[in-house]
Amino acid sequence: MISRPRRPVAATAVTLAALTALTTVLVSAVHGDSYVTDPAALTGWYAAAWALFGTAVWTLRRVPARHVVPLVLAGSVAVAASGLVAEPRTSSDMYRYAWDGRVQAAGISPYDHAPGDPALARLRDDWLFPRGAQCARPERFTVSPAAAGEPGTATCTRINRPAVHTIYPPVAEGYFLLLHFLSPPGARHKPFQVGGAVLSVAVSALLLTALRRRGRAHWAACWAWSPAVAFEAVNNAHVDVVAVLFTVAGLTVPGARAARGSALIGAGIATKLLPAVVLPGALGGLAARRRPGGSRDALRRALAVLLPAAAVTALAYLPYVLVSHHSVLGYLGGYAREEGYDDPTVKNRYALLRLVLPPSWAQPAVPAVLAVVVTHVLWRGDPGRPWRGALLVTGAAFLLTTPGYSWYALLLVALVALDGRGEWLTVAMAGAAKYIGGRAVADPDLLGTAAYAVACAAVLAGWLWRRRPAGIVPAGQPS
Repeated sequence: MISRPRRPVAATAVTLAALTALTTVLVSAVHGDSYVTDPAALTGWYAAAWALFGTAVWTLRRVPARHVVPLVLAGSVAVAASGLVAEPRTSSDMYRYAWDGRVQAAGISPYDHAPGDPALARLRDDWLFPRGAQCARPERFTVSPAAAGEPGTATCTRINRPAVHTIYPPVAEGYFLLLHFLSPPGARHKPFQVGGAVLSVAVSALLLTALRRRGRAHWAACWAWSPAVAFEAVNNAHVDVVAVLFTVAGLTVPGARAARGSALIGAGIATKLLPAVVLPGALGGLAARRRPGGSRDALRRALAVLLPAAAVTALAYLPYVLVSHHSVLGYLGGYAREEGYDDPTVKNRYALLRLVLPPSWAQPAVPAVLAVVVTHVLWRGDPGRPWRGALLVTGAAFLLTTPGYSWYALLLVALVALDGRGEWLTVAMAGAAKYIGGRAVADPDLLGTAAYAVACAAVLAGWLWRRRPAGIVPAGQPS
């Protein structure tokens, strides 16, 4: 365990040193091409970044309060900037974003055609659809000669899954279109990365605003300095950061304006769908009190939360429903099947449940366990701290489904910052270990299972720590 510096000046110096080292490691990790050439080395960079992040966040607790906000913001800018030093390194999703924005700018619904459709051949360029020797790179995806529109020409694309329709919800599509219009000619990937950097710093500022009122401004560093922000929100430019911004804004709106907060959460859901898991937290404490009118009050509050979220989501989809000739859900169902969510025999899905249950039981166990967690949050949740129930439901969903994409955890990281329960950050680390480290080992499924098992143990240890009897002083701590 890292010892706490006893003097505020020493704490500030150690925090600055750890933050500087963290930024240096992030730049080194992003600048190289280790994801393709040396995934084991990249795994080491990731591990070093998370260790330095933990050190910096730990020592920040001893920094004088007047220095915390500027230090967190400055670190947020530095961490975000570190993701800008190279093109996306570990994900190709951003290229789909750029393509969807271009397609919409041409007056075409992004849900109507796959990138490989010859009907859109006129929109292609040598950046998203390179030719010749550029197609030999391992991160390229093949477009068939027929789909290329030029028989006999071998054409590839940077866009993953070029034969399927887009999967992204309408607010995300609006974001892609906005960045397309704001991008100067030849900007390529940079506007999406800059957009991710700006939004990640905006989330940091929003967290600081909410946490300062509670005297917990240092918790904002859990998001602001997180390696996940540099790698996923900025370098890979994942649209999840837009959903995080809306969700954090919605959860931190004062209770008297619950409908406004719910509408913001609805915008988050219409960006990436995943923020729907925070709704039970927003509804926490709905159990009718033992007083006259308790049930009616609970019903009114439930409607005040659910209706605005549903309305915003529906209104966001409506324009695309009206102009699209195909389903606006796109490849969502196919993606779920591809990732094994409907197949309990897929080894990397429901990994922790498969340790204790027969594989055929794992899939139905997920909704059953989640129902118990949601019921607990609805019954015992704190309406004044909706992020706490949201963190519990979101974290439980991750531990039950064991996703292999590390950017999904951006929402979880933001919820940890709001609630201060740092043990849940191990779940984000597990996703990164599975996604990056899995390329460096012979059995990636075993590594992913082990990483999530460690995360689950850490979460349980944190729960037990907080339930320890009052008056018990941990070893080495003053009484």
